[in-house]
Amino acid sequence: MFGFRRGSVRSRRVAPETPINTPVNWRRLFGYLRPYRGRMALAIGALTVASLLGLSFPLVIMQLLDSVLNQQNQQQLNLFALALVGIFFLQATFTFFQSYNLNYVGERIILDLRTVLYRHLQTLSLDFYANRRIGEILSRLASDVTQVRSLLTNNITTLLSSLLSLIGSVIIVFLLNPRLVGFVLVLALVIVGIAVGFGRYFQKFSTAVQDALADATVAAEEGLQGVRVVKSFAREEYEVGRYNAAMQETLAAALRLAFFRSAFGGLMAFLGFSAIAAILWYSGREVIEGRLEFATISGFLIYAIAIASSLGQLSGLYGQFREALGSVQRVFEILDTQPTVADLPDAKELPPIQGAITFDAISFGYESNLPVIKDISLAIQPGEIVALVGPSGAGKSTMFNLIPRFYDPTQGRVLIDGIDVRTVTQQSLRAQIGLVPQETILFGGTIRENIAYGRLDASEAEIIAAAQAANAHDFILETPQGYETIVGERGVKLSGGQRQRLAIARAILKDPRILLLDEATSSLDSESEDLVQEALNRLMQGRTSVIIAHRLSTIKIAHRIIVLDHGEIVEQGAHDELLARNGLYAHLYNLQFRVSDTVR
Repeated sequence: MFGFRRGSVRSRRVAPETPINTPVNWRRLFGYLRPYRGRMALAIGALTVASLLGLSFPLVIMQLLDSVLNQQNQQQLNLFALALVGIFFLQATFTFFQSYNLNYVGERIILDLRTVLYRHLQTLSLDFYANRRIGEILSRLASDVTQVRSLLTNNITTLLSSLLSLIGSVIIVFLLNPRLVGFVLVLALVIVGIAVGFGRYFQKFSTAVQDALADATVAAEEGLQGVRVVKSFAREEYEVGRYNAAMQETLAAALRLAFFRSAFGGLMAFLGFSAIAAILWYSGREVIEGRLEFATISGFLIYAIAIASSLGQLSGLYGQFREALGSVQRVFEILDTQPTVADLPDAKELPPIQGAITFDAISFGYESNLPVIKDISLAIQPGEIVALVGPSGAGKSTMFNLIPRFYDPTQGRVLIDGIDVRTVTQQSLRAQIGLVPQETILFGGTIRENIAYGRLDASEAEIIAAAQAANAHDFILETPQGYETIVGERGVKLSGGQRQRLAIARAILKDPRILLLDEATSSLDSESEDLVQEALNRLMQGRTSVIIAHRLSTIKIAHRIIVLDHGEIVEQGAHDELLARNGLYAHLYNLQFRVSDTVR
């Protein structure tokens, strides 16, 4: 790298907006309910009983009023009053069973969906993450999955409850007064038609809200993750402004949805109450003309309210369904994304290797029309230490990433011990490759957990031995809880040199045959560099090592130096040999390493 920053940096491209008109695979969606069909059946059964009990309530009211107004029978009044209390008690009991089972199913669906989605995200190739921002992905993992849960549980049961109430009320009204049913159905068709006309817009506005919220999540995630950079440049207000701008976009989208939803709700409420008024008017005419008793009109009124309420709920549900479909499609869009680097159907396990690496006429470009490396052939022997050097954008990181098959070459082959890496499983390949990156990634647990990440079944003695070999044991003992010390998110509580030594300990514990070092000492002070370099020298013993070089000390230990420029190998050889040629290597050395060499 020679002082030039990391090559092959590509701009992060945001994934295109999820199409909102793609049909939803309902069978696939309802498949997430299948494991819990027993619980769902209990919830639906309880809902059905509760709804039927609710339908009996107006009939009891009618009988109660009849016993008071017509028969003036105290005993019947007491009986019907107790019947009402019993109905309410049973309805409450079945409502409890419905609510609990529904929430149980809903929480399990959230768990299943997030687990499936996260597992799938772990299988996707690096180019997927190069084209998307983490905050946007997290938004789908959180809020969109919750929307799917609501669609599969609350919305479905509300739909069933409304349908039962509507159909039951219409049947009872028909039995009591068939002439009233036709009048009610005409009102229902008008309300449903208006609801369908409005509902198609809900999905569009809801998807816009989810997309805007995802952008706001991205802004927050980047600002918090890079908080050190933010503070070092005193850009707190800038980040607050960036987040506020994203939230203003979210607010604008949410207000558009709220306006539309409120207008829709207001219209449905007006139509519903107007329907009640129309039914009361019609019922009143029936009473005046002697076709309907006064006591019965109270029951009609309650059934009219139930019918209007059910129609309003169904209309609102249609809008909610259309809103939720945007989230469903956003979740399915990720689940339907296939990794560009995938195991072949007949891929085999990579046997224990010696560590020979062969680049056989490989070419690669992150964009099809922009090759980063061009027709490179290179053989690295088992146990050889090879340094890749060159100016920024020369292709060093790309060659580096092809070895563990983070990407596949567009042409040519990468061979390990003569075996094409595309013919073996990725897991068995990467199990024998160790990586020590320039920017050390630590997880937010303990020091022990971060070292043991190299081999999860490692014993206490093996973890300590790896830390000692990485020159990390002494500083670990100086931390407040030793190996149980929490490192903080991304290792924020440790220095750069300490984080790097933990990464080396992790690699030592893994004991790989091939070692990839990505500028492992480039950002360290002299004392830390010496400790890290000493640990690296131990780590590289007896292993095939490929280094993206930055410091002279790293290059001098290499058996061979490969000089890249514009995606091609322009020179290779030992340090002194390349200096004597006075080519690109000598030029880069004179630009950066002369001062370093003089200091030493």
